[in-house]
Amino acid sequence: MLGWLRNNKKMAGWFALSLEPQGISFAHGRHAAPKSAIGLYGTRAFGAEPDLAKLAHSMQLARYDCTALLRPGDYQLLLVEAPNVSKEELKSAIRWRIKDMIDYHVDDATIDVLDIPHQEASAARGRTMYAVSARNELIQSTIQQCEQADIALSVIDITETAQRNIAALYESGDRAMALLYLADDWGLVTINYRHELYLARRFDIGLKEIPLQVAGAEAALERISVEIQRTLDHFDRQFRSIPVERLLVAPTPRETSIAGALQSRIGVQARDVDLREALLFDGEGPDNATQWRLFHHFGAALRHETKAL
Repeated sequence: MLGWLRNNKKMAGWFALSLEPQGISFAHGRHAAPKSAIGLYGTRAFGAEPDLAKLAHSMQLARYDCTALLRPGDYQLLLVEAPNVSKEELKSAIRWRIKDMIDYHVDDATIDVLDIPHQEASAARGRTMYAVSARNELIQSTIQQCEQADIALSVIDITETAQRNIAALYESGDRAMALLYLADDWGLVTINYRHELYLARRFDIGLKEIPLQVAGAEAALERISVEIQRTLDHFDRQFRSIPVERLLVAPTPRETSIAGALQSRIGVQARDVDLREALLFDGEGPDNATQWRLFHHFGAALRHETKAL
């Protein structure tokens, strides 16, 4: 194991986990300069019974500061106009603003906000921010499960901010960075600038729609290209003074040739990501399939904000 893992005290960094029917998936990392590190990662299944407390005890999770990663279907990320109110009134104003944008009563929602740094060039269009909304019952269930299992849960995180943390590893100079991740049945493209999340767009195209034969993947690749082009166009309209340097494509469990196909379609430099280039791992590190499966766990484990979501 890496040298910063110790057996006799609270571990440094964050232990990111997702609660799943069969067990947990996880990654333990530490944000550091010049290179962040991942110490532990993987998936642990329950035994004969789905006993989270027993599993947590066997993994000694009480020794970690933990963040729970929500699945994309567990919450909504909504782009809204920033209300002109004090910091103390912000969440109340946002709650009123999104009440007609969610499919459940706003009183049943847990809401937080993600600020988008203000740029002078976009002042005429007004300031926007992201509102994160999840059902109270889901948040309370997550907290309760962790408390009962003696898991020291400090943060509940989302895929967009986890992906932002990965993109930040590749930023250079005074340009924005786009990052594309494809799950089985959905995709997420984010745009970072100076380690901040400026734009996130989720769409319902995933790897299942890209066949093994590249020649048969044209329709899906074209649809993905359209979604990315829309994202880049929207970003350019909002932040004309910030050019996008390149598009990164997250690891996939099989060869897809996505980066090359997208570069030829959208005219932005694109390349595949291998997290073993950007992060310190013990030993050889994870293969592409594992990087894909735990991509957002790695990102959530690299958080370094002091503010909980």
